[in-house]
Amino acid sequence: MLRAHCFQHVPFEGLGSIQRWLDHAGYAVSYTRFFESPSLPRMDDVDLLLIMGGPMSVNDEQTIPWLAEEKRFIRDAISAGKRVLGVCLGAQLIANALGASVYPNREKEIGWFAVQSVDQASDASTFRFPKSVDVFHWHGETFDLPVGSVRLARSDACENQAFQFGASVIGLQFHLETTPESAREIVSHCKDELQASRYIQSESDILSAGIERYEAINALMGSLLSYLEKSRN
Repeated sequence: MLRAHCFQHVPFEGLGSIQRWLDHAGYAVSYTRFFESPSLPRMDDVDLLLIMGGPMSVNDEQTIPWLAEEKRFIRDAISAGKRVLGVCLGAQLIANALGASVYPNREKEIGWFAVQSVDQASDASTFRFPKSVDVFHWHGETFDLPVGSVRLARSDACENQAFQFGASVIGLQFHLETTPESAREIVSHCKDELQASRYIQSESDILSAGIERYEAINALMGSLLSYLEKSRN
C-alpha cells in the first residue's frame, strides 16, 4: 500500500479535499501533528509528503524549535526522491529548506483571487495551471524561488504563487484543497486578519463563494496530485 504522510501545523488546516483523492488512490495516511507532538516519521515509511498551512512563519525557529527539524526532514525527503507537495506555509517551508528566503509579501492576500499560469516554454514537463483561475488565498508572506526551480503561477498581489523543483516537488502559496467546511474553520480561527485592504476580502465575501468554486479548485488539486503520482513511475 502507498503511504502518504501529512505535516499538520494547526488543527484547523488539514488535508481538505486531498483526503478524498488519497482515499480513492488507495493511500494509507499518517500524520505529524506538530501542535500535539513534533515526532517525525521514518523516511522509508513515506511515499508522498504533504505539508499543510499554518499561521506561523518559517523564520520562527527561535520560538518554535521543531521548525528546524521539519525543514531538515523536508530537505532529506527531496534528496531521497520523495514526492512532496507544500501548501501555503508548506510551500514556504519547501522553499526555505531548499535555501530560498521567506519574508513578508508587499500585500496580504486573503480570499478568492485569480492566479495566472506562467509560460514554461523551456520545460514542457512541468505541471500546467489554467491560464487564469480563481483560487483561495490566506497568506501574508512570500518566498524567493529556490535555485533550480520553475515558477508555475503568479497573481497581481504576489509574483511567486507556485513552483516546481525537479519532477516531483511542488509548492503552492494558495489553497486548492479548501472545502466550505475548511474555509469556515480558517475564518473562525483567523478572522482578526480580515482588515480591509486591496487584497483582503470580508468574511461574508469569502464564505459566500458558491460550491462550484470549491469544486473547481478541488478538481485542480486532484489533477496536480495525479501529476505527482505519475512522477513515481
